[in-house]
Amino acid sequence: MRKLSGFNVPSKANEAAFDQAVADVAASARVLMQTLVTNATPRNREVEAAKARAASLVRFGGDAGPRL
Repeated sequence: MRKLSGFNVPSKANEAAFDQAVADVAASARVLMQTLVTNATPRNREVEAAKARAASLVRFGGDAGPRL
């Protein structure tokens, strides 16, 4: 809500509207996340990290010692 309203903490006059807007946005996000569908298989963090390390070795080469 800070991005939409332009302030971090609402004034006392706007506090109720701000709190209601936060609750509404949170509820909308919850509905969205619960209804999204994917056909992709779940990813394994360790496998993805290993792929990233391998790609880095290909791109940047092996360890050439400490960099200054």
